[in-house]
Amino acid sequence: MGKYSRREFINNTLLAGGLTLASSLGSCKSKSVKQPLDAAPDGPVLKAGLIGCGSRGTGAAVNYLDAGPSLELVALGDVFEDKLIACRQNLKEKKGIEIDSEKCFVGLDAFQKVIDAGVDVILLATPPYFRPEHFEAAVKARKHVFMEKPVAVDPVGVRSILINSVRAEELGLSVVTGTIKRHQADYLETYERIKSGAIGDIVSGNCYYNQGKLWHVNPRAEWTEVESMIRNWVNWTWLSGDHIVEQHIHNLDLMNWFIGSHPLSATGFGSRQRRTTGDQFDNFSVDYIYPNKVHVHSMCRQINGCTNKVSDLIRGTHGYTNCENTIFNAKGEMKWKYELTEEQEKDKWHFFWRAFAQEHIDWVTAIRTKVPINEGKQIAEATLMAIMGRISAYTGKIVTWDEMLNSDLRIGPKVFDMFTTGIKKAIPVMGTL
Repeated sequence: MGKYSRREFINNTLLAGGLTLASSLGSCKSKSVKQPLDAAPDGPVLKAGLIGCGSRGTGAAVNYLDAGPSLELVALGDVFEDKLIACRQNLKEKKGIEIDSEKCFVGLDAFQKVIDAGVDVILLATPPYFRPEHFEAAVKARKHVFMEKPVAVDPVGVRSILINSVRAEELGLSVVTGTIKRHQADYLETYERIKSGAIGDIVSGNCYYNQGKLWHVNPRAEWTEVESMIRNWVNWTWLSGDHIVEQHIHNLDLMNWFIGSHPLSATGFGSRQRRTTGDQFDNFSVDYIYPNKVHVHSMCRQINGCTNKVSDLIRGTHGYTNCENTIFNAKGEMKWKYELTEEQEKDKWHFFWRAFAQEHIDWVTAIRTKVPINEGKQIAEATLMAIMGRISAYTGKIVTWDEMLNSDLRIGPKVFDMFTTGIKKAIPVMGTL
């Protein structure tokens, strides 16, 4: 299928579902947000299946079970048996539940077995490379979906998410993603005030995710190349998207949310200074340009021994905000601050982690009240934005939204088993790609 016909197909598909990818300031606008609920309402039992049993998958399962009454986790699936066993044991210790052995599946086809295991909802928490295939299968089976961010590692995967998000909407399915800030009470109230004009027209933004090294897993002699890479997925671009996609997406999605659009272009650079495993950069700096010539500077880094900073800033014609809980006037004087309760003040860390549970409360509430929510498009846009920044930094060239939306780029093997070999492992060099 040629570029023109593919783009025409994508846009027609999205428009049929009431969405558009046009570069407009209204592409990410949200409805008015109500005060977050403390728990989802009761209703018929909702049986969940978890696909991806690592630490985040296990955490998502616990968050789901804590979201309200009559919620059950009945099926588990993972590529690796040891991950599944550990998850199963954690759930038994933390939640007192025992998953039936007949509904515990291992292997590359475990995701489909979980979907077919008599579940109502699906939790997707595998490495991002697998997300498009798993999401498509879940929507095809008419399951409500919670999926962790990001949702793809390349433009081909993003288009799959966009199209299947429309299909999910047409089927009345609820789709919630792992962008926790959109479910956090202080961010929600700050957003509403900015949308109402508290800082005037937005003119620029800055976002940072600078921290130390994450984790890595060294290969073992008994593992195949593919197994070694999947176990060390956070360090391989074809599995994670690089950390600008896998982690910095939180900040990038926030910029889209508050500005009300996706960027039109990206110009970036980055490098690899300290990493000893994988094929990724360990630092990025990207200038994103939005409609109306609004610039957002994005910076992310994973190197030990440096100054850390994880924060956001949006400036307007009459002031600025940290997007989280405070608004300042043009002179830098505090104009408004979100008020924490006495209990929240005592345990601010718990208040932050509450957002992880809130995602699932909002998801289950949408399902049970039959008022579907669908975050598929917004997470796909944030993922494509992050991919734009990565590719600009890898190549040293300006990358546009339309180029990415229509790109044939697919990284990693299209089809593989645990014995696949020859996966590209070259570290990008700017100016040579």
